[in-house]
This record gives sequence, C-alpha cells and structure tokens, in this order.
Amino acid sequence: MDEKQTAATEILRKLRRAGFQAYFVGGCVRDLVMGVKPKDYDVATDAHPDEVLEIFPDGLAVGAQFGVILVPRKEGQVEVATFRSDGIYSDGRHPNEVCYARTAEEDVRRRDFTINGLLLDPIEEKVIDYVGGQEDIRARRIRTIGPPLERFSEDRLRMLRAVRFAARLGFALDPAILPAIRELRTLIETVSHERVRDEILKILTEGAARKGMELLDETGLLEIILPEVKAMQGVEQPPQFHPEGDVWTHTLMMLENLEQPSATLALGVLLHDVGKPPTFSIRDRIRFDQHPEVGAKMAAQICNRLRLSLRQTERVVALVENHLRFKDLPQMRRSTQLRFLRMEGFEEHLELHRLDCLASHGNLSNYELARKLLDETPKENIKPLPLLRGDDLIAQGYAPGPQFKEILRVIEDAQLEGAIHTHEDALHLLHEKFPQSTDHFIPSGSARSPKNK
Repeated sequence: MDEKQTAATEILRKLRRAGFQAYFVGGCVRDLVMGVKPKDYDVATDAHPDEVLEIFPDGLAVGAQFGVILVPRKEGQVEVATFRSDGIYSDGRHPNEVCYARTAEEDVRRRDFTINGLLLDPIEEKVIDYVGGQEDIRARRIRTIGPPLERFSEDRLRMLRAVRFAARLGFALDPAILPAIRELRTLIETVSHERVRDEILKILTEGAARKGMELLDETGLLEIILPEVKAMQGVEQPPQFHPEGDVWTHTLMMLENLEQPSATLALGVLLHDVGKPPTFSIRDRIRFDQHPEVGAKMAAQICNRLRLSLRQTERVVALVENHLRFKDLPQMRRSTQLRFLRMEGFEEHLELHRLDCLASHGNLSNYELARKLLDETPKENIKPLPLLRGDDLIAQGYAPGPQFKEILRVIEDAQLEGAIHTHEDALHLLHEKFPQSTDHFIPSGSARSPKNK
C-alpha cells in the first residue's frame, strides 16, 4: 500500500468510526483491479458535506453543491463525495437537482461507465460490483451503466470520455455505444470548448493518440470537433517523399510514435500538416505551396477555438510554421543555425521533425545534424551575451531608429560566426560596415547627444 492509499484509507476509517459508510470508488478502483498504481483516490460516503466537514475541518468545499469535499493531506488531496442519485440533465452537463442517496448502489448506478462504477472496501480488501465492471475489465470493454443514449444525453462529454478510455486502456467500445455516439454526435457542439479541449488533450497525451483519433473518426466526432483534421483524409502526397500514403495516414503514424508528449508537442504533431488540404495542387508533381504558413494560421484558429492559453497557442503555431525549416539546416550559415537552435521550445521542434521523418522518407540526417550541433555547442555560444547594445550605438554617435535592429543583427551574426570576439572587434566592424553619415549620425553638440542628456 503506497502513501497516497494509506492516507485515503485513514480518511475512510475515520468516516466509518463516525458511523458512516465509506468506500473507494471510480478510477482508483478500476486501476487497482487492473494492477495499475492509481494517481489519486476518491472516497464515496453516505455522510453529507456538512458532516464530512465536521469530521475534517480542513476540508475544502469545492463542489459542495454536488456533495464533493476535498480533504487535503501531505500525500495529496482526497476527494470525498456523498452518495447521490442525479435527476434530469436538461443542460447536457449538470443534473437539474442533486439528491443524496442512502446506498452505495444508488450512487454507482448514476455513473458513466461500468469500469468506473466499482467500489472497494480497502479494509476488507473486497471489490463491490453492482454493474458488471469487473467482467468488462476482463473483456476489455467500455460499456455504459444503463442505456448509452440516456447516459450520453445526460452529459454529452461522456461521448468523448468513452473514446478516451477506450484508447488509453486499449479497450473496445461496447457494440451499443458506437451507434449511440453517431446518433448524438452533433450534440458535442453544445459542450463548452474548455471541456472538449481537456478531453482532446488527454486523448493526445495519455499514450494512445493514434487510437484516440481513429475512434474519434469512427464515431463521427472528429468531423464535428476537428473538421480541419478530418479534411486530411484522402489528400494524396508525392510518393517520392511520402510513400506511406495520404496526409491522414502520415499524421496517424506520427501520433503513434509519440512518447509522453507535452500538450503542445502533441497538438503540433496533429496539426503540422493541417495546411496541406487547402494548398493541394498538381503541377510537375503534387505540391503544397506555403502549407506551413497557411497551416500556422489554421492552427491558431483551432487553438483559439479550443481555448488554449496564449503561450500554448504560440508554441503550437511555431511548431506548425517552422516544421519544414530542418530541410535547409545543412545550407544555413552558422549564425542562422544557432538562431534556429535557440528558438523557444526547440526540443519540441526537433522531436516533431524526427517523428515527421520516421513517418515518411525515414531520413534522419538533418535531425542528427541538429542534435550534434545542440550537443556540441556550448549554451553560451548558442545565445552569447551581445558585444554591442543600443546604448553603445548611441554612445558612438548613431541616432536611434529602425537601422539599429539591422546593425545589431549584423554584429551578432559576426559574433555567432566566430569572426569577432570582443567589444573592440564589434566597434571596428560597426564603423567598417556602417560608416556614420548625416542621416543616422548625432552631431556631438546636438540635444540628442548622450553627453547632453
């Protein structure tokens, strides 16, 4: 028994000593039955929220309207939820009213899937199964508790959750689930973008991204949530570069090779070729002119639609926009190479490129070159302290203006190329490349001279 389980068990014992029923419930029980270490533990009890808070005064009433109290422990928070039976879900998300239930069985029967409806008495080490969840785990099957049309109509996000659990666990959807999702799939548009985003990101990052995307397509949810990704299907690619097939197949192969990706890398992989369908043309061969630039704009729209943070959106857009730059790496000047290597999140750019190569022509030479440059170049050489700054230019009598950016870039290029090494070298190059003239020179006696500031 690990520390988290020990802490959760002590909370359960305390509830029972106060005269209440209490069991582990949900995903933690599923994981224990499957021999997987749970990330956290949830407790279900017949104690009402105010009674839970009497027993645990440090509890946090984060979901008291739904009977949920978080009990903090140094090992992690434990969610303690009162048994409940939900009424009608008129908004497709929340029950109109929450009624507390007297028995654990009533609580279980309002839950989503049988594999999440198991109870565990950790003291007696006994699993309590009212809904056939253990059999479904053995059969590797996702099945709703009750008719799927009812469960999905109550909370439409459950359609995405069914896909996520099937993908992550490697289970099949129960035969009754697939037609139910197909029938109700357009209702996913009524679910908040934030809730959809969270499920999509989990599908992409929990270890079975390809399976998840294939199930989204099979259920009809993909064309509703990500029509731009659906449009990749059937878009041919030049076989000399992409012997694997169309854009959809190429993307699925990349997703299959993702290993514990960040959300931004996973989305970058999914969307890196999203600009190909609208830029498809055939001339001497199949071409996708400017598809990274087009794709970057589309990726920004998709990220905004999914309510990603600005930082996440910028990273995903950069991944899409720059994914073809690696082909030019061997021909780049040293300064351009180093600027490329110091892009924010370059490791994600590099990993996307590796996956892109593996899912197409298989040539990793540019990946290996970038990795070699990164490993062999000291960080201080990739982004060295500047030899000249704007203040230095002003001190030399140059008038501030747009030319400053050009001047400083030329100086830094020379520094990155190893042509100059000192402040004095930089000043010499400054006067050689940018001799002072009346249009950018500050006369020594002018009001703009640093001496008169």
